[in-house]
Parts: sequence; C-alpha cells; structure tokens
Amino acid sequence: MPRQLNSADAAATHEYPAMVLLVDDQAIIGEAIRRALASESDIDFHYCSQPEEAVTVAERTKPTVILQDLVMPGTDGLTLVRRYRENATTRDIPIIVLSTKEEPTMKSAAFAAGANDYLVKLPDSIELIARIRYHSRSYLNLLQRDEAYRALRQSQQQLLETNLELQRLTNSDGLTSLSNRRYFDEYLGAEWKRAQREQTQLALLMIDVDAFKGYNDTYGHVAGDEVLRRVAAVIRENCARPADLPARFGGEEFSMILPATSPGGARLLAEKVRRAIETLRIPHACSPTGGFVTVSIGGAVIVPGGDADFSRLIEAADAGLYQAKRNGRNQVVMA
Repeated sequence: MPRQLNSADAAATHEYPAMVLLVDDQAIIGEAIRRALASESDIDFHYCSQPEEAVTVAERTKPTVILQDLVMPGTDGLTLVRRYRENATTRDIPIIVLSTKEEPTMKSAAFAAGANDYLVKLPDSIELIARIRYHSRSYLNLLQRDEAYRALRQSQQQLLETNLELQRLTNSDGLTSLSNRRYFDEYLGAEWKRAQREQTQLALLMIDVDAFKGYNDTYGHVAGDEVLRRVAAVIRENCARPADLPARFGGEEFSMILPATSPGGARLLAEKVRRAIETLRIPHACSPTGGFVTVSIGGAVIVPGGDADFSRLIEAADAGLYQAKRNGRNQVVMA
C-alpha cells in the first residue's frame, strides 16, 4: 500500500515526497518506470493498467503527479486528461503525458486538454525523476497555499464572529438583552442628526414599570428581575421595524426610539405596549392600578432643528411620563 501524502508533512520536513500514478495499459512500461523510480526514497509509485479505472484509482491514491499514456484501448489518454480536470479531487494534480512520438499537434492537443507536461516514452530516468519532483513540488506548494488560505479565512471568520459577539455584549443590557443606556445614547444621537438633516419626525417613548419598588419589596429582587425581562420581551416584540430600537434606560425604565414616526403612530404603539403588559396579568399586590403589573408611558415627537441636541427629546418624553404618573399611572401621555 503506497504511503499517503499530505502537504503538512511536506512542510514540516522541508521535503517534497512524491506519489506517482502511472496509467498505461502496457505492463512492460509500468515495470520499466517502477524500476527507474525504485531507488528514489522520496517517490512512491502506483500503477493502473485499466484506463476506465484511472480516475477512481487517482481519487483513492491521491497522487502528486499522474503519468498518463496517450494511446490505450477503450479510452484514449486525452479523454482521461479531461476527466481528471473535471473531477474535484483530481483537477489540480499535475499530469505528464507519455507518448511514443514527438508530434507538435499531439503536444498541442495534450496541453489543450489540460496536461502539464509531455514526455516521449521511455524517457531518460534522470529527466523523468526531475520532472516528477518539479511538478510534485509545485502541486504540494499549491496545496499548502490553499490550506493556508483556508486557515486564514477561517481565522478571519472566527475573529469577525468574536468581534460581533463582543459588540453585542458591549451594547446589550445583561438582564433583558435589550440595548443598554450607552448604545441608546449613541443610537439616538445618530438618529437625531439624520432627522435633523432630512427634516423628518423622530419619536421617543419612555416606559416605566409602575410601583416597581413596592413589587421588589413584596416579592423579592429575583421576581423583580423576571418582571423586567417579561416587560422587555413585550417591548422588543413591538419594535417591528429594523430602525426601531428598544432599550433599557435604567432600573425599571425602558425606552423605544422610533425614527420617522408621527405623534399618532407613536401613541398607537405606546397603547399597544401598555395593553400587552397589562394583559400579562402579573400579580402585584402593591399596585395602585388594580393588582397587576402595569406601565406608564410618556412620548414625544420632534423634528430636530437649530442647535438643539437629542436631550431635548428625552426631556419631552420624560415630561409625558411624569404626567402619566401624576394622572394615576397605567396610561400614555404624549408631551
């Protein structure tokens, strides 16, 4: 059984061991070439006398060079050369065509079919060995470059995925997985500038869990964290557009940045969120609004202009939230 070859072994030893596959129907040619290579410790030899089996044998033995006879019964050598080139496993393996004559037209046809070299058989042993080593070395270098490229691409992909995960963690709130306050400020600043440039409406909803301190005092912080996660899930589900950003503003307070949204659209969405949280029917013995967890929501819509910054929009939405609290909670107030 011939020794299996791989590019990593060649790279490690700084040598270029070769695996030669000879495809020729004449056993005498096979024996002659075997003898010519027998003394070369870095060259393994395999012989195939049946042309119809050549591609299968090449797939199995994984040669670094194929010596291919041109004239054989049943399947001619040029057809086999084309078949090697059409096969994913063998398409890059160097092929040295062996012919009985030095004919320019035959050479041209062989190279056109995909051969790498052309020798008149039986070639001189020194020349044959030199060409086998040359083509084997070139092929192994190609394998090493391909492997290095694949490793580089894999490393780049892993680095990209790691960076994306780090970015996600940096921008996310650990408890609710919504965007955190840092990313909220960054995103609102960018959308404020866009709306200022395009003179479009920018809406902001500020959402606060009613009597949350009382809930924590009654049910404990673990239960309180679960309430925040469930409220966050409702808020996330109602951010239907890619540009909408749900965020945890801090503590029990959440926000929704809604680019290109009218006051009417912002109010409708705020009411939808308020009702969805009320429908969760999470018991809250200290609730001033009926025994279940509810939220108050303040909203504001501004078309940015002049030198004002996005803090103006936060202040306006906060004013609406404050008014909703004063009015009895579990309601929406647009500033």
